[in-house]
Amino acid sequence: MRSSADTVDGIADLEEAREAHEIRVIELQEAKMGGESEAEAVDDEIGTVEDDEISPLLVVENAAAEKMTIFSVSYPRKRPPRESTIREDETEFAIIKQFLLWTWGGSRYSGLLCMAASAIVYGIMEVFLTIFSARSIPLLESVFTRCTIICLLSFMWLKRTGQPLFGPTHARKLLLSRALAGFLSLLCFVYSVQRLPLSYSILLNFATPLMASVMARMILHEKSSFTNVGGLTCSFLGLLFTQQMFVKQGQLSKTEELNEAIIVGGSHLFHPILIGLLSSATGGLGYCLIRASSKATDQPLLPVFAFGLLASPGAAVCTFALQKFKVPDLYTFLLMVILGLLAFIAEVFLARGLHLDKISRVTNIQYTKVIFSQILGLCVSDMVPSFGRIIGCLLILASIIARCILDMRKR
Repeated sequence: MRSSADTVDGIADLEEAREAHEIRVIELQEAKMGGESEAEAVDDEIGTVEDDEISPLLVVENAAAEKMTIFSVSYPRKRPPRESTIREDETEFAIIKQFLLWTWGGSRYSGLLCMAASAIVYGIMEVFLTIFSARSIPLLESVFTRCTIICLLSFMWLKRTGQPLFGPTHARKLLLSRALAGFLSLLCFVYSVQRLPLSYSILLNFATPLMASVMARMILHEKSSFTNVGGLTCSFLGLLFTQQMFVKQGQLSKTEELNEAIIVGGSHLFHPILIGLLSSATGGLGYCLIRASSKATDQPLLPVFAFGLLASPGAAVCTFALQKFKVPDLYTFLLMVILGLLAFIAEVFLARGLHLDKISRVTNIQYTKVIFSQILGLCVSDMVPSFGRIIGCLLILASIIARCILDMRKR
C-alpha cells in the first residue's frame, strides 16, 4: 500500500513538472515572438530614417510635398521685377483714381477743383492749336467735329448709367434754353475770331466769367460779395497784362491801336466787337442755365448732351452753307478728334463744377487757363517771357489764392 501511494505521488510530481515545463516553453515562445516584433519595429524605424535621409538626394516623381532635412538646400525665391513694376503702376493708378473720385464726388472743394480741371484742359487745347498752327483746320469743320464728339460721348455716358436722355419734364425747357444759349455763344465767338485779331477775341471771350457773375446775381439771385467782384476784376486785369494790352508797340499800345482801328475802320471792327460781347453775354447766360438745369435734373451730363444734340447739326449746316467743305488729311483729322475729346472732358468738368458750387465763387478759377496756357506756351513754343506776362500771371494767381483762403476761413 505504501508503495502504491509513493507511485501515485511520483506520477503527480511528474505531471506538475511536465505542466511547468510546458508553461516555460510557452513563455519562451512568446518572449521569442515579442523579441522578433521589437526587432522588426527597430528595423522599420531604421529603414524609415535611412529613406528620409536618402530621399532628398533622389529624384522622386509626382512627390506630394518636399520635406526639408539637413541635406536639402533652400534657395531664396526672387520675385520677378515685372511684378513689382505692375504693383507700383497699380498703386499710382489707384491714387489717381481716388483723387478723381474725390474731385468728382461732391466734397467741399469739388466745385473749385472741377473748374480748375476744366480750365487746365482748355489750356491744353490752346497749346495743341499753337503747336499745330501750321495745319490749316477749317474753323467750322473743327467746331462740327467737337460738337459731334461731345454729343456722342455724352449720349454713351447717359445710356451706360441708365439716365433719361431728355431729362425730367420740368427741366426740358431749361435744357433747351441752355443748348440755344451755348450754340449762339459759340457762333458769335467763331465770327469774332474770324473778324478780329486773336488777342482781342480771347479778351472778349474771357469776359464770360464777369458776365456770368453779373447774370447769376440777376437770374439766380446769388449774392456776390466784395471778394468775388475784387477777385474777378484782378484776374481780368491780369489777363490784360498777359495779352500785352498795356505794352507800347511803336507809338501806340494795343488798346490805343484798337481804338484807332475802330475809328479808322468804322463799322468793320465795331460789329465784330459787338458780336464778341454778345458771345460773352450769352456764354454767361449759358453758365447760369447749366447750373439751373443740372440742379433741376441732378445730372451735369444732361446740359452737355443737350448742347451737343443741338450744336452738332447746327454746326453741320453752317459748315456746308457758309464755307466750302474741305476733306482733312489723316493727321488733321486725328488732331480734330483729340481736340473734340478734350473739349468733352472740359465741358463735363465745367458742368460738374457749376452743379456743385455757386457761379460767383467758381468762375474766377477759369482764369487759371491763362496761367496754364502761358506756362505751356513757354515750354513748347517760341513764346518769350516778358514783364507783362509775368505780372499778369502773378495777378491772376494772387487773386485766386486770396479768394480760396478767404473762402476757407469763412467755412
